Amino acid sequence: MRIGKSVRMMAVEDMMFPQTNPAPGFKMHPDHAVETKLYRGTVRVSAGGEKLAETRFAVTVQETNHAPVFYIPIDDIEERYLTPSSHVTRCPFKGKARYWNLKIGEHEIDNAVWAYETPYDEVLELAGLAAFYPNKVTIETEPA
Repeated sequence: MRIGKSVRMMAVEDMMFPQTNPAPGFKMHPDHAVETKLYRGTVRVSAGGEKLAETRFAVTVQETNHAPVFYIPIDDIEERYLTPSSHVTRCPFKGKARYWNLKIGEHEIDNAVWAYETPYDEVLELAGLAAFYPNKVTIETEPA
């Protein structure tokens, strides 16, 4: 699904489900796009020799001027490695992101995981998903 400029063309959906939490960024940057797509295959995330996540239900997000990002269902992430972080960011296209640190043995990786718990309407499919910074962990993919 392409989100951004083309989301305005979904008139039938807009009439049935009026937006209650629209992303302000698309008004300011109408050519910006956030594209989401179910990844057909398995995504594995590891660090320090430990498996942090494995899923067959990852969503790939391709956003204008950004590298693709894999978002993984939170239920498929090993929560025992996550510790809440006080770090918060705001994206004008996706919403407010909260972060987690990874604690693997004595090693801690700050702000390695983030999620949009209440994403903007245009990217509601990100609810319940989290992403890992690829420069802080190892992400492996195996196409179906």
